[in-house]
Amino acid sequence: MDRSPTSDDFSQPPNPLQRFGADVKRVRLGRKLTQKRLGETTGYSESYVSQVESGTLRASEKFAKGCDRTFGTNGLFEGLLKRIDEGDHPSWFMPYLNLERRASRILDYSANLVMGILQTERYARAVFQAAHPREDADVIEGRVAARLRRRAIFERQNPPELWVILHEGCLRTMVGGADVMAEQLDHLAMAAMSPQVDLQVMPFSAGATAEHLMPYTLLTFDDADTVLYSDGPRGGRVYDSARTVAWGLDNYDRLRANALSLGRSLALIKSLSKELRA
Repeated sequence: MDRSPTSDDFSQPPNPLQRFGADVKRVRLGRKLTQKRLGETTGYSESYVSQVESGTLRASEKFAKGCDRTFGTNGLFEGLLKRIDEGDHPSWFMPYLNLERRASRILDYSANLVMGILQTERYARAVFQAAHPREDADVIEGRVAARLRRRAIFERQNPPELWVILHEGCLRTMVGGADVMAEQLDHLAMAAMSPQVDLQVMPFSAGATAEHLMPYTLLTFDDADTVLYSDGPRGGRVYDSARTVAWGLDNYDRLRANALSLGRSLALIKSLSKELRA
């Protein structure tokens, strides 16, 4: 534990959390503050400061703001923390992500993979490893952590309503192996029992129609118009034109009409999980 403001060697740390922690430590030592004193001024323990500085713990927004207030750095650390979050997402995804954080209702149709906000840690890791087989492990872990942080929207005082339609192929595609898939299916079953979540499965028996083939997400807001987000070969895009949004809403109604009921969808998910565990 670092208890005194002494000098230190600062080589370039290997990942964003360690770089953030090294910057906190560098400025703290420059201000001649101990970890204990910084903890007192930011509302955290000495141990918390130590873990942030070593890069083993992601700093909270409150801590970053507390550092700026203590150091007089005018939003520097708050901005660095935000860039860490954004750095783990592709730039084209940020417009959607910023909207998702404000949405009052999310309507999603997933055709191939479970939507990101409902993925388990191991499922997400398997997805990223398959999509980016040459990425370093630290980069993959950063992407996984960023994906899991999206769940924070359900911890808001007024969390969004989430309606998800998953094509049956999402449930049967073996991502990460049987154990990972069984865990993912159990997670979906648990989510389906939440009062904030409605989950339906589009069965193979529904056949193939135009609206079944393209995954997309609709976001609605209390203070703004509905938008539609869809992935493409060069990244995703947010559409806000009335015509495109109307098309998305109309197709989503068709998807719901052709999907299994909520009860039958949950039963299928549980059944597939039991098959994998057997």
